[in-house]
Amino acid sequence: MTSPGFTVVHDLRPRFRDTDAMGHVNNAVYVTYLEVARQEYWRALEGETDYGRVPFILAHVSIDFRAEALVHETLRIGVRCDWIGSKSFGFAYEIRDKASGRLIVEATSVQVCYDYDAKRSIPMPAELRAELERLEGRPLARAATA
Repeated sequence: MTSPGFTVVHDLRPRFRDTDAMGHVNNAVYVTYLEVARQEYWRALEGETDYGRVPFILAHVSIDFRAEALVHETLRIGVRCDWIGSKSFGFAYEIRDKASGRLIVEATSVQVCYDYDAKRSIPMPAELRAELERLEGRPLARAATA
């Protein structure tokens, strides 16, 4: 029951080690769950799992917690690319309980295109922009800010 508009959806079962003393999925674990969603997005984008070819690094994550998640629940993670800038792009996520549809987390992240050998950011490669827009099915130009 992920909201419409999420390009890649992945179901995940929390592990016991993901929980805190109250039996809730610990807040720090959600960053890893978002990473799993990005991994699935890369697989949908490239059709492979060669993460050595990933031309970006994570620069920022923002998470809004809406409800608790428990170890026995199956979590449905949705991810989509919302915008592409000159050197970076943004993902939006939501995590819901698969059975009830209860919203657990809303999140965003910013990825920066990166040259690992030179250890510096690089302009958005035209091929990556085209692949992201193809997968999303729409133009992803970043809106101008005032």
